[in-house]
Amino acid sequence: MTTKQIVFTKKNTAELIDHELPAMNEYSVKVKTAFSTVSCGTERANITANPNVSITGDPVSEDNYFPRFLGYSSSGIVEEVGTAVTSIKPGDRVAMFGSFHAAYNILHESRVVKLDDRNDLNSAAMSYITTFPMAAIRKTRLEIGESALIMGLGTLGQFAVQIAHAAGAVPVIAVDPVAERRAFALKFGADYALDPTEPDFAETVKKITNGGVNVAVEVTGVGKGLDQALDCMAKFGRVALLGCTRDQNFTIDYYRKVHGPGITMIGAHTLARPEFESRPGFFTHQDDIAAMLRLMAMGRVDLKQMIGEIHSPSDCGEVYTRLINDKNFPIVVQFDWSKIQ
Repeated sequence: MTTKQIVFTKKNTAELIDHELPAMNEYSVKVKTAFSTVSCGTERANITANPNVSITGDPVSEDNYFPRFLGYSSSGIVEEVGTAVTSIKPGDRVAMFGSFHAAYNILHESRVVKLDDRNDLNSAAMSYITTFPMAAIRKTRLEIGESALIMGLGTLGQFAVQIAHAAGAVPVIAVDPVAERRAFALKFGADYALDPTEPDFAETVKKITNGGVNVAVEVTGVGKGLDQALDCMAKFGRVALLGCTRDQNFTIDYYRKVHGPGITMIGAHTLARPEFESRPGFFTHQDDIAAMLRLMAMGRVDLKQMIGEIHSPSDCGEVYTRLINDKNFPIVVQFDWSKIQ
């Protein structure tokens, strides 16, 4: 069986093509996709063949890199299940992770999470991406009433603002040089939104927090962002490195900014988590998705209002051209798989 699927066929090129689905087995779940969400930073790095996209350090070139298959956070309705599947049945509405931008996905049972009646499919299609900042915040062991700084307000940073707010951080300080992104963060849980290019930026943060922030989530992935976050920290603060550090230009005064004040720096790539069993601070993807679905169902976070644009998959070429070139690309963009032309 084939399915319509968005594929990065070569550098800077996305196409909607027919692609062969994997065969069903006893543990498979076949899902008709409703919505899939663009993960802006990851997908931009992949479609542009960023040489530092691999966390293993494997060399990347255009010759050995394409085609690429993205779209790992989506939602849909189950059409078929394997004989050994017990947690999901046909007709169930589900969130998927490790999926693809495709009209149909066939995944292992462990990669789908059932929705309840309070979860809408648009929001569920973002739930996997939200587990990236959720894991970062868990790893900092944020306590209720501690201050939190989110450095960088792209997709992950905006999700981090909402999650930090829901987790009881006070105040939540959102940081980005783009005014529109700061305004967006203030709508979704930030208490303050600051421009890091202001000359008194770090001093302002320390004044707001009476000496420095307890927890920072660094989402920019660049050395300047981490350096500035460290300037804002309280003694014994914790910094989660969430943004993929594909920029290797890091010059940090570790002695004065990390060693001396006792700062804890935490690698928070989403793959740095247990696969099968959650424990405090380290949840599996499936458990984090389930937690996010509960937060959405109870109104603690609002993801649907963050959606900027919804497109037909047939428009993928134009969408990804904008993602590559437009610095004001929306925070959340989705594909509606009922609208293939």
